[in-house]
Parts: sequence; C-alpha cells; structure tokens
Amino acid sequence: MQPIFITGTGTGVGKTLIAAIITEALQADYWKPVQAGYSDGTDAASVRDLVSNKTTKIHPECYKLSMAASPHIAASAEGTTIKLRTIAGRLPKTSNRLIIEGAGGLLVPLNKKDFMIDLARRLKARVVIVSKNELGSINHSLATAYVLRKEKIDVAGWIFTEDYLDYEGEISAWTGYPVIGSIPHLDVISKKTVKTEALKMKNRLQKFL
Repeated sequence: MQPIFITGTGTGVGKTLIAAIITEALQADYWKPVQAGYSDGTDAASVRDLVSNKTTKIHPECYKLSMAASPHIAASAEGTTIKLRTIAGRLPKTSNRLIIEGAGGLLVPLNKKDFMIDLARRLKARVVIVSKNELGSINHSLATAYVLRKEKIDVAGWIFTEDYLDYEGEISAWTGYPVIGSIPHLDVISKKTVKTEALKMKNRLQKFL
C-alpha cells in the first residue's frame, strides 16, 4: 500500500495531532523518520499515547536529533548528515497502512541539497497537507500547494485545524485539492478526543486515501 505522508504549511500547525487521528482512524502504523528536538518528548511517543487501537505499531525514528532546530542544523550539530537513501532503506516493512510524519513544512532542509518534499517523493508517498486556520494561513497554504503541484507530488487533500474564520472551501477551490476533514480547537487532546475525531473522519479518510 502507498504510504501517507503528513506535511504541514509550517511548524506548529497540528501535524502530530492529525497523524494520531489518521493513525487511529485507519488503525495504521506510524513512523516519524526525522525527529529534531525531544526535550519535551518525541512525536512518536505522543502518537503512541494518543491512539487506542491494538493494531497500530509505532516504528522507531531513523534520525533522532536532540536540538530543536531545522533537521540539517540539528544533524550538523551532532556531527551527522541526513541521507535520503538511509531513510528509504529503513522504510518500515509492514503489511499495514503506514502514516509518515514529516518535520515542519515541505521546504525544511534535511541536508545541503535535499528538502522534506524530496523525502516524500523518495518514499513514493501520498501527501496530506495540514493547514492551521490562523492569520496568514491562506498564503502559507497556497504556497505549499503551488510547490506540490509544480513538483508533481501526489496529494490526497487538506486537513484543517483550529477555528479562525472560514476559508477552507476557498483554499480547496484555489488549489484543486479536496478537503478531507477539519478538526476544531480541542481544549483537551487525549485518547478519548483523538478517538472521537477519528470516528468522525474515518469515512472520508477511507474515501480519499
């Protein structure tokens, strides 16, 4: 099965939450190949704590870097270089659906010449874009979609987070990518709320993915 690559229009838009919801809804496996910064815990640990089903397997990171910075900077600080062939060679072998979470946005550098979008292409993954409804998100969303279309990346659609204004339909129309779902602001993020949102989104995820 084609893996699903979760990217965002930037940092802090809710990729890990969405990854957990999709993982729970599809009872899929989860993999974060590059983790930069983990003083407050890793994204893989967060997803493990948020899913309820017994089928999901959380696969270990390929690069686990302590500095909370762009991956290429964090890797350099630790005397290593992130290599796409290394990540591709460690793509988890599973018969289950695989959800892959990127770091930051598509143009986050992994090394001196490769970016996160190059990783999605190398892994032959289908992309889900996470966009946070906030001031400035139209520009970030359209710029992300422009790069994906220009680079001919396979895109499943949008998932929006938070509740600021209402232009999800416009972003979808402008980009030509469908809205898969929308997650409102959650006062509490827990197994219960993730399971609730996963059940709401399950049918549309199965339709688009």
